[in-house]
Amino acid sequence: MKVTPRTRRQVLATAGVMAGSLALPFMASAQSPIVIKFAHVVAEQTPKGQGALKFKELAEKKFPGRVQVQVFPSSQLFGDAKEMEALLLGDVQLIAPSLSKFDRYTKKVQVFDLPFLFDDIDAVDRFQSGPQGKALLESMVNRGLRGLGYWHNGMKQLSTNKDKLTRPEDVKGLKFRIQASDVLEAQFRALGASPQKMAFSEVYQALQTGVVDGQENTWSNIYSQKFHEVQKTIAETNHGVIDYMVVTNAKWFDGLPADIRKGLSEAMTEATAYSNKLALDFNEADRKKIADAGKAKIQKLSKEDVAAWRKAMEPVWKKFEGDIGRDLIDAALKSNK
Repeated sequence: MKVTPRTRRQVLATAGVMAGSLALPFMASAQSPIVIKFAHVVAEQTPKGQGALKFKELAEKKFPGRVQVQVFPSSQLFGDAKEMEALLLGDVQLIAPSLSKFDRYTKKVQVFDLPFLFDDIDAVDRFQSGPQGKALLESMVNRGLRGLGYWHNGMKQLSTNKDKLTRPEDVKGLKFRIQASDVLEAQFRALGASPQKMAFSEVYQALQTGVVDGQENTWSNIYSQKFHEVQKTIAETNHGVIDYMVVTNAKWFDGLPADIRKGLSEAMTEATAYSNKLALDFNEADRKKIADAGKAKIQKLSKEDVAAWRKAMEPVWKKFEGDIGRDLIDAALKSNK
């Protein structure tokens, strides 16, 4: 075919249309929102579940059309055992595991598992918002994890199927369910008790059938899982804390535009305050529901009782002081007032 000026113009025009159509997907993708998958393992109505939804609301309000947060509760994407790996592989961008899950990445975070370290949740707050607590959020960046905030579950109480639970000798020889944690294992061994690592979902039946004699948990967990129905006594020990750290993939987060990073951090701060207030409200309400149910007796500890428990726990503090650091332990103690 003879190429005339007219046919040349037609060819070029056709090529332009094709080039333009090929460019459209790339133009569209450049304008696509940043998708953030926030996966967690609890129900939506829990403080953590509500905190995740609040973060979604705040982040999307700050960046309409630029950020989209997808929340996956109740292990819809990944269960307890797989969520950390999924985060490191980039399959999700945010998770909020229990603090006990981080000891394989930094031993310093074990400070939160030390028994009778914090007097109450306010002391935990003061430590977490102080310089040492904030430094722990950054302590795993070299392992690919960046902490964005601490979310409360609450202070732990101790329960058993026995009538008395005020002093350390009352638990000697008993079997207790624990989370997988070297500190928690050492805690019960120091008391002459037998720690049993067990999935949370298996605890009710284990208590009901006597596979274990007792457990430690927050008021909200005890009530929601009906542990008070299969335990005789709950001691109001406040002996430890069950909290979460909201973490992201450090490389992914650090690669975001600066304004997005700043805005997401602000949204996380606000969502943290919201979730933590909910956790406090849940625990207060659920303690009352347990008391009103009258199935398990709630025992308060005297100052002398608490002193006896703290004395019994001294070997645990000494055992882990080298890994955690005396400076962190001292900072935690100073948060008590």
